Amino acid sequence: MKNMGNYNRKVNEMFDNSIVLNNGVKIPQLGLGTWFIDDDKAADAVKAAVEIGYRHIDTAQAYGNECGVGEGVRTCGILRDELFVVSKVAAEHKNYEEAMAGINETLEKMGLDYLDMMIIHSPQPWVKVNQCEDRYVEGNRAAWKALEDAYKAGKLKAIGISNFLIEDIASLLETAKIKPMVNQILLHISNTPMELVEYCQKNNIVVEAYSPIAHGEILNQPEITTIAKKYGVTVPQLCIRYTLQLGAISLPKTGNPEHMKSNAELDFEISAEDMELLKNFKKIKSYGDSGNFPVYGGKM
Repeated sequence: MKNMGNYNRKVNEMFDNSIVLNNGVKIPQLGLGTWFIDDDKAADAVKAAVEIGYRHIDTAQAYGNECGVGEGVRTCGILRDELFVVSKVAAEHKNYEEAMAGINETLEKMGLDYLDMMIIHSPQPWVKVNQCEDRYVEGNRAAWKALEDAYKAGKLKAIGISNFLIEDIASLLETAKIKPMVNQILLHISNTPMELVEYCQKNNIVVEAYSPIAHGEILNQPEITTIAKKYGVTVPQLCIRYTLQLGAISLPKTGNPEHMKSNAELDFEISAEDMELLKNFKKIKSYGDSGNFPVYGGKM
């Protein structure tokens, strides 16, 4: 039986783990994803997560729940500067004016004076993802300029990108005045784009892993269940720990407080041998993989 005092200390240490971004800002390595949490339930989800120990909350304009997330942040009983709150510029905002208007609208919706980070949600509008060769180079540069200006104005403490491939990052860096601090990508067992991960790390861009549990599809893989049992953990715990050991920030999404607690119980280490096995695990199709990207139900 676990010593609960020591056990709780270990869980709390997980919430204390942070990564320093290339501008010196600290970001908690374990965060709460809020995709598919309805706006009217988002505040309660945020408050439950904060009570458990989470200090990093991730949302997006496309999720349609910024109002609820903002309410949760404002009413959770924790000082604002102890939380790391992130949202995302809509993938469709590919000019300066729309991107800047969206940034200001997000702050207004959330009722916050600043965000800890805001990122471009995708290099392509969602309806175009994997449907065309246009990488929207100029549009992304314009949206990035809006983020840079909001950052300089103190509205944002950090700025980044999401779903950007190496070619997208390289073209952005050609004109960017400020280097992206993160690239939030689909990263999980069976989908580990190591070339992209290593490129980001080489360029001092922190990788964030969204959907680290592969949208639940990984639960149906008996080989992964066997490895999880070897460590005495659940499959989701193994999946989250995997992304952390890759040096990434992990953003499991859930509105269930019991799952929030379980997702933070990560006091184990995956062996180097098993990490290699997991990196090369067979490809399984999950929502968001290439050719099957998310469409945000009319919120585009």
